Amino acid sequence: MQVVSDFPFPVIEEEDVGIVMPDGCRLSARIWRAQGAGPEPMRVPAILEYIPYRKRDGTAARDARMHPYFAGHGYAAVRVDIRGNGDSEGVMTDEYTPQELQDACDVIAWLAAQDWCNGSVGMMGKSWGGFNCLQTAFLQPPALKAVVTVCSTTDRFADDIHFKGGCLLGENLGWGAVMLSYSSRPADPVLRPDWRRDWLARLEAEPFLAPRWASHQARDSYWKHGSICEDFSRIQVPVLSFSGWADNYMNTSAHLVRNVAGAKAIVGPWVHQYPHDAVPGPAIGFLDAALRWWDRWLKGVENGAEDDPAYRVWMLDSAAPDASARNRAGRWVAEARLPSDRVAMQQLALSADGLLGGAGGALAVPVCTRPDLGLTAGEFFPMGLNAEMPGDQARDDALSVCFDAAPLQAPLALLGGARLRLRLHSDKPRAFIVARLCDVGPDGQSVRIAHGMLNLCHRDGMENPSHLPPGKAVDVELVLDDMAYQLAPGHHLRLALSTTYWPFLWPSPEPATLTLLEGALHLPVHPGVAADEWLPPPPRSAKPLALHAHSPGHAARRVETDLISGRVALVVEDHSGRVENPAHGLIVEENMTERFEVDPADPAHAVAQCDWTQHQSRGGWAIRTEAKARLHSTPDHLIFHAHLRAWEGEDLVFEREFHDEVPRDFV
Repeated sequence: MQVVSDFPFPVIEEEDVGIVMPDGCRLSARIWRAQGAGPEPMRVPAILEYIPYRKRDGTAARDARMHPYFAGHGYAAVRVDIRGNGDSEGVMTDEYTPQELQDACDVIAWLAAQDWCNGSVGMMGKSWGGFNCLQTAFLQPPALKAVVTVCSTTDRFADDIHFKGGCLLGENLGWGAVMLSYSSRPADPVLRPDWRRDWLARLEAEPFLAPRWASHQARDSYWKHGSICEDFSRIQVPVLSFSGWADNYMNTSAHLVRNVAGAKAIVGPWVHQYPHDAVPGPAIGFLDAALRWWDRWLKGVENGAEDDPAYRVWMLDSAAPDASARNRAGRWVAEARLPSDRVAMQQLALSADGLLGGAGGALAVPVCTRPDLGLTAGEFFPMGLNAEMPGDQARDDALSVCFDAAPLQAPLALLGGARLRLRLHSDKPRAFIVARLCDVGPDGQSVRIAHGMLNLCHRDGMENPSHLPPGKAVDVELVLDDMAYQLAPGHHLRLALSTTYWPFLWPSPEPATLTLLEGALHLPVHPGVAADEWLPPPPRSAKPLALHAHSPGHAARRVETDLISGRVALVVEDHSGRVENPAHGLIVEENMTERFEVDPADPAHAVAQCDWTQHQSRGGWAIRTEAKARLHSTPDHLIFHAHLRAWEGEDLVFEREFHDEVPRDFV
């Protein structure tokens, strides 16, 4: 990573600028902007990043490396805390609410009206920020001229952290715990003299969202709100999308290129991070790629960005499985359009002898897998190198029903999403099926190329689920995630099928046996390329923030087995250590422990527990919040419990318990 300190323009910074909404709520903004040579403000385009993750501490280090870089190249970079978070006033009631999106439109209008802005605004962000910049573009605020979205989604039900393929994700609870913890922290007293009153009001209003999300078990109006796939034509501004193959938002880039006029996309091997910082490598110059987009659409520079290939992807090469991979070999493939003219679908039949690509025909193959299958799945959105990516799939393969192709005599390149068509019947009214496409090496090690899952109650669509008729054959299609992958000669493809995937998916209420009657896998085969078809700029950033670590952080990820009960648990720990920002003296510490435990003999007794503690201090001032969230289930209900407590110094100032029972209509 090259650090840049000399820019075309000097940069001035304002750490707390108030943007007052029409209802009087003050949002807090940190602004970096280019300074001209004269006494009058230099009129430049504005670039907005609008998220709940606390600019004062949560994203301060990341912001320091990005936003001054944009400002130094002739922009105003603006980081705004969403209402009810960080140093902004108000309360937050849910993700992507109409209030949040209206605030975004009002912030954009405010920016465009400033004497230092030329009237053009771009919006960017990763994850939450990537979501809401697409959703804001859907609302068409007049001053918004372009978007850069990273690790985002176009469909809040199909491709977010709550449901996937209609299956309830284990991370629905995890994310509920995260937001209960993140939003429970106060504003910085240095910036907000009313911090204590505001904090107590924030705590009183704090929702525990996991049960609310889990209660919407179909693609209803709750999920349609904020899902731009409801009407892609409403996206009228140029969109540049970034995704990563190690992240579970990898499908968004292709969806945008296929459905939004002029959209461009870059997909690398990355986890859920900005591409100049992400692993596995190669990292790229995300900031320069974004500047090229901003220059074209916010400044009108004729740089040809609109003529760039529509879909640029890193095609991964076969490699040994590594849940903490620092780099992935491969090459850049550039497609002028999607669907690609270079991709042809190849059908591989499922055969009774376990062959993939054999004679096919009638099957009578039962699939009923152990509840602890899935421990090598990795995180929904891995963030780094703490064994969060998929590991060796051999254990899970051994517990699955597998169909294996013959060893390859030549490389096989794949680009796009595979489709699995099955005819099957179930002995239970509620069941799901998971398909993993794996690259198996000569030594038996197995790398997950892509996976897909389908709650079979959603076999006829996501909006109108219905129970399976036990014993009656149904036809289903399961679409696996997008991929760009080249298998080496001597390796072979494996399709692994299961009815469990713990803790990635919450288990069905009782063991279900699916009987496969017929099936075929449809593969998107690409000719492959011998050399890079696109060369990205090298990674660069502004100067890192100088933080002082008072104590080291540490992380752990392990599987525990109780040899008496047989219960198996995945335990994840992440402790940040105590870190001080010398610029303003705030010291923060964050501790997280998750435990996902299941009985291999009985899926009904799965339990998930996610605990978070937040510390903030400066001098004699200190606060602490503790959020604990738990989920277990019965055959008929999902049982959620959470406990939120807050201390000022040693005094407990707030305590609340949440308890919700959500009917298991279709999960």
